[in-house]
Amino acid sequence: MSFFEGAYAIWLRELKTYVREKERIISGLISPLIWLLGFGFGLGSSVSVSGTRYDQFIFPGILTMTVLFASMFYGIYILWDRKQDYLKAVLVAPISRSALFTGKLIGGVSEAMVEAVLLLIIGYFLGFQPTLAGAILALLVLTLISVCMTALGLLVGAKLSTPEGFQLVISILIWPLFIFSGALFPLSNLPSWLSLLTQLNPLTYGVDAVRGALIGQAAFPLYIDIAALLVFAAAVIYAGILSFGDLQQEK
Repeated sequence: MSFFEGAYAIWLRELKTYVREKERIISGLISPLIWLLGFGFGLGSSVSVSGTRYDQFIFPGILTMTVLFASMFYGIYILWDRKQDYLKAVLVAPISRSALFTGKLIGGVSEAMVEAVLLLIIGYFLGFQPTLAGAILALLVLTLISVCMTALGLLVGAKLSTPEGFQLVISILIWPLFIFSGALFPLSNLPSWLSLLTQLNPLTYGVDAVRGALIGQAAFPLYIDIAALLVFAAAVIYAGILSFGDLQQEK
């Protein structure tokens, strides 16, 4: 089986599983909508950022949060596949570990982007109405963010053996990534220590690019945002492929 055939087969299986489990789609939208309605509309009536209503300001951050959570928690399905012996069957199949990782990666990205598109549509009816060009650019950036975070989630899932351990590690990673990304606050006039944390956070550049695309407010040039995401993506994809090679040795 060729690399592309193997990756496609894995991706198709992941997509079919996701479509059958519709509760995953619904649950993935509940949390961001609560954040948007609670923080956005709650503070939006009295708070503005650089002349922009707070609900408009954080909507790009909530979109990014949706992709972040969906992408990173996708890695737990490696553990479920192991428990159900599906992973064992795949590991002895004539498919390379890089093809397995790629298929899983594309599957996770596909699922996260379904939720991002749905939230963008819901947001449109709630008053968040970017230009068509801005929405397309935002979705492209969100796709790159999902590649980064799905690869990171798969890397963590490949290294751990229990769902409980996975959830603990992901929680330790996911909340600092989100909180210190500028999703909920502007990056200007921050204390030096907080500014340093945001600049070291790869998600900061994703939020910044999405916000620039949707509402025209960005702290960095777009090429810097994309370059930072591409470097991080290359690093975690490389580490993820190596981790799947270890899975082969374990089996």
